[in-house]
Amino acid sequence: MTSGVLQEQLPNGITIHLKEIHTAPIISHWIWYRIGSRDETAGLTGISHWVEHMQFKGTPRFPGGMLDRAISRTGGSWNAFTYLDWTTYYETLPANEIDLALQIESDRMRNSLFDPAEVESERTVILSELEGNLNEPTYRLGEAVQRAAFDCHPYRNEIIGSADDLQRIQREDLYQHYRERYNPGNAVIAVAGDFNLKVMREKVIAAYASIPNGKRIKQPVPQEPMIPAERRLEVEGPGTTTFLQIAYRAPEASHPDFFPFTVLDSLLCGPANLNMFGGGGITNKTSRLYRALVEKELAVSVRGGMQATIDPFLFEIIATIRTERTWGEILAVIDDEIHRLQDSLVTGEEISRAVKQARAIFAYGSENITNQAFWLGYAEMFAYYDWFTGYVEKLAQVTAADIQRIAQTYLQPASRVIGTYLPSQAEVKPA
Repeated sequence: MTSGVLQEQLPNGITIHLKEIHTAPIISHWIWYRIGSRDETAGLTGISHWVEHMQFKGTPRFPGGMLDRAISRTGGSWNAFTYLDWTTYYETLPANEIDLALQIESDRMRNSLFDPAEVESERTVILSELEGNLNEPTYRLGEAVQRAAFDCHPYRNEIIGSADDLQRIQREDLYQHYRERYNPGNAVIAVAGDFNLKVMREKVIAAYASIPNGKRIKQPVPQEPMIPAERRLEVEGPGTTTFLQIAYRAPEASHPDFFPFTVLDSLLCGPANLNMFGGGGITNKTSRLYRALVEKELAVSVRGGMQATIDPFLFEIIATIRTERTWGEILAVIDDEIHRLQDSLVTGEEISRAVKQARAIFAYGSENITNQAFWLGYAEMFAYYDWFTGYVEKLAQVTAADIQRIAQTYLQPASRVIGTYLPSQAEVKPA
């Protein structure tokens, strides 16, 4: 059972969140940096993601290959992710091995090498990753829709960056980005698992408190107005499948409308998991769009969702269209379902099911120790930990009138982007 939670900011600016859980002899340690593609400037897109890669290339104390071997010997796991608003690193280890995670992360907060040869090697790796992405129809369509949905906000850029910028960025750019952003005042430590709060607090202080704080840089981020008029775009590429993607502006996670919008999403498209790194899935077969599109054999699949972000981002609906159908037919059905939400209140039974499903997928994404540690830090990236602890209660307060208001306010044709992926040629089948 959960025995306690501790939240504290150390004198050097680092914030620590500790959660004592005695369900298994495991501890999960996450370090979050408030730096993502949102904070990048023109000409340096993708730099945060590249720095994340370089953090696995070693320090004088922990050479690159040694890090992975050290984690593997304990039977633990580790990884890292870069997103719009943040970069995070985690280790989940047997409880008696947690000192290794503290040593690794406190060391590479300040001592990563950024060897020039490794920088060039990783340039090739990331460009190859981008090339692979661009061969995927849904990536190409998503990239085009995201760029069309924002005129000035950095959310318009892909996290991996553009090919031109990835060719342009040099070792000193990466190292400066690391030195400026990877410091205690820009970091949150989140640890959950089988430990005593007092003992773990002392361990965290011993690992991180002596690191001097750097100057926290707040990159000015332009405010993005609502999309002034419907925008339509087409992307052509190889394949045999047509995709439709519709994007509406969605509120930031700290906005009160985020919670009724979450229930609307569950009702319209099926529940979406805010935890991007784990948790069970729930079918969307009871959603309105599944019944209207997939069951009636207009689309192969349909899904939707939005993300918890600092600034307003996007609510998206994505449909895989059957060969014999057109994207115009699919759009008409989606519009009809949205109009139903705007014109009449949903039934109590339907809203109850949508809330239950949204709560269930949230619970599945919060149940194990790694996910508990994830939420300790993740919620701090766009709000506060209370956002997480109050999530279920806020969903339960959503009414049918709230859902209708959200549909009327945000799901307007004049404020959306419609993107279609049109296959330009048939796939070449192997002989």
